[in-house]
Amino acid sequence: MKIALVGIGKIALDQHVPAIAASADWRLAATCSRNGSVEHVQAFTDFAALLDARPDIKVVSLCLPPVPRFDYAAMALEAGRHVMLEKPPGATLAEVHALQAMAAAKGLTLFATWHSRMAHAVAPAKAWLAGRTVSRAHITWREDVRKWHPGQDWVFEPGGMGVFDPGINALSILTEILPKPVHLTRAELEFPANRDTPIAARLSFSGNVTADFDWRQEGPQTWDIEIETDGGRLALRMGGNVLEIDGKAAGGENTIMGEYPALYARMAELVRQGASDVDLAPMVHVADALTLGRRVAVAPFEF
Repeated sequence: MKIALVGIGKIALDQHVPAIAASADWRLAATCSRNGSVEHVQAFTDFAALLDARPDIKVVSLCLPPVPRFDYAAMALEAGRHVMLEKPPGATLAEVHALQAMAAAKGLTLFATWHSRMAHAVAPAKAWLAGRTVSRAHITWREDVRKWHPGQDWVFEPGGMGVFDPGINALSILTEILPKPVHLTRAELEFPANRDTPIAARLSFSGNVTADFDWRQEGPQTWDIEIETDGGRLALRMGGNVLEIDGKAAGGENTIMGEYPALYARMAELVRQGASDVDLAPMVHVADALTLGRRVAVAPFEF
């Protein structure tokens, strides 16, 4: 199937383009971006022009930042194209609900992707937790914004989500693997004095679940979820790619390279089935944190 990729930035070049190139399901037929392009692929700078010129491309994958994404998604759906959304699926919950309604009305596929759910150890962790009672869980998600979003000021602008841009990855895993859902009860958010989104967050949920997000960690990065149950202790390391049970290795792979190929395989499956996949549970937790969170001012941040 032919697919168009919109927003040729770091995540598109690092993950989407290689995943599409390696897939037997897809062929990258066009791109749209203000500045970026992919060698030997037809490039557009105007999305409406792409849609008009290439009616043969029935699927669009959007890698734009969250704030402008709704207009592009709505335009694609209106033109009868299936749409795949980078995470988070939108800048607000309401706009994603609107896209769901549009896709359903037109019989089109809408896929809100959560790449961390495709990590190697997430499915085994979910299976192990099924039927067990969770007594405690803690997320430690600490990384370096300068490494993953170099010079990308949009992450600190309204709608950019700040530290919840990576933190929502942890929440996407948590909401996938817990046997019972939880809800946010308290949050403390650290905002740089010169920025509009938080650079760190500490969250408390029902069920004795807590989280520590920080975007200022240099050196080795930390992506851990530790869960205590009535049947033992489970830990997910390396962003959900490595599984430990009672402190011993129990599966997974120490690599993240399988996540985006799995997303594109899922998108192909959804298109063939005429189905959609839009789970907003991770985004609900972020919205609740920004609603309930106590704001703490910290030092200004510059790239």
